[in-house]
Amino acid sequence: MRILHTMLRVGDLQRSIDFYTNVLGMKLLRVTENPEYKYTLAFVGYGTNPEHAELELTYNYGVDNYELGTAYGHIAIAVANAVEACSAAKAAGGNVTREAGPVKGGKTVIAFITDPDGYKIELIERNPDGSRID
Repeated sequence: MRILHTMLRVGDLQRSIDFYTNVLGMKLLRVTENPEYKYTLAFVGYGTNPEHAELELTYNYGVDNYELGTAYGHIAIAVANAVEACSAAKAAGGNVTREAGPVKGGKTVIAFITDPDGYKIELIERNPDGSRID
């Protein structure tokens, strides 16, 4: 078994596509229009299934915001350098909500960015092979 994708409901599909592609460097993989059922799906990611997990952005016609609730935490993305990733995100209009620095009680360097709908994205420093730095 493996994770194929994570779905987020978004209030403005193009705004979300722009954030994930321009700020976080993902690619728009595909868009599926479903006017009969009043929703559109956009899949973004750093690669496609089955090699990579994808992020499904779901826009339900006429819904421009959602209550995020208290159960949702964040999506984590590996980066080579969290300070540089934050700088690039800011330059692209991203909202850095926690600057790069060690996680409380540890050595791993993390940062947080918030997407346009309020979802948290954690940036975690990792080696190019994906292994932990600390």
